[in-house]
Amino acid sequence: MRWDHLLLDCTLATLAGDDGYGLIEHAALGWRDGTITYAGTVHDLPGTPDALATTSESVHGALVTPGLVDCHTHLVFGGERANEFEMRLQGESYEAISRAGGGIVSSVRATRAASEDGLFEQSLPRARALLRDGVTTLEIKSGYGLDLATEMKMLRVARRIGSALGISVRTTLLGLHALPPEFSTRRNDYIAMVCDEWLPAVAEAGLADAVDAFCEGIAFAPEEVRRYFGAASKLGLRVKLHADQLSNLGGAALAAGYGGLSADHLECTDAAGVAAMARAGTVAVLLPGSYYALRETRTPPIAAFREHGVAMAVATDLNPGTSPLRSLRLALNMASTLFRLTAAESLRGASVNAARALGLGDRGALAVGRRADVVIWKARQPAELAYWIGGSLAQRVFAGGADVLP
Repeated sequence: MRWDHLLLDCTLATLAGDDGYGLIEHAALGWRDGTITYAGTVHDLPGTPDALATTSESVHGALVTPGLVDCHTHLVFGGERANEFEMRLQGESYEAISRAGGGIVSSVRATRAASEDGLFEQSLPRARALLRDGVTTLEIKSGYGLDLATEMKMLRVARRIGSALGISVRTTLLGLHALPPEFSTRRNDYIAMVCDEWLPAVAEAGLADAVDAFCEGIAFAPEEVRRYFGAASKLGLRVKLHADQLSNLGGAALAAGYGGLSADHLECTDAAGVAAMARAGTVAVLLPGSYYALRETRTPPIAAFREHGVAMAVATDLNPGTSPLRSLRLALNMASTLFRLTAAESLRGASVNAARALGLGDRGALAVGRRADVVIWKARQPAELAYWIGGSLAQRVFAGGADVLP
């Protein structure tokens, strides 16, 4: 049976294998029904292009990679927080802004006030910007509702964005993000409500693929996160964690103890946390956008992750307060420049390792049997994706074999 599409004369970065680009020169890539059927040299094609595929085209040596995966975003929210940006420029810390009623709680007010259609209209352009940057799979967290109705509204909007753009969206219930003002003196009641009411409701509605929490001194303590993760695990929901960003509360090891898909941020993670992640296969999600925006100086333990074989992903952490970053390629540049990742590590971090951080083994690399998420770039070398700062490089984007770039 003929393939649907065949790209010829590619510089193919398959990202298959355990490291490096998996580069194939003078390559071809074919797919049928949204699944890759061939990834190899033009010379080894099992027939002529016209006989093999309904549509065949030359890309004239252009770089072709898997679709990128942004595995950590908060892009569904109401309003913006440019005023807090100015406050940080004037010397206020993230913690001080949060304790004064800004930060997450200010986004909660705007998100609660927005209608579902209004929230969709505000959020869709942010997702479209990522698509134009080569992103074909996107994780979107809730967490700016802090009540069940708004959290579910956010998750519905996230799913709607995926349908509107023709890309994959994975949804995460960030139930323990911040304490809502109305529960300021009833902390235990809020946690009980999230565990006993929210989690079953969201699971029954099928709105979340995983759960997340913010384990930090200004957010939730490890014992509170354990209660939440225990309840989620009983419902069959996988866990992810904002861990060790501002202090070391043992978040990385906590996430690993629950078989976490990922632990994210990790600037303050210690050797025990790294070892626990390695044993559990938990992915380290690096978020250079928030590191940059908050002017942090302590980097995640990159050398230790390499030594212990912990897979490293790279994501935008797109959010209104601490990482208003709408380009995953810029995150690659930041990861290489600020965290000293190689260009290959950064690209793998936004593809195969990011897919792993979402529990998706069917994408992130170009190989027979994988999902046909494919980007044709205005570039010749894989390193260009981390090298260029800004600008538009994605020429064509296919998600599940369909051309989705507007």
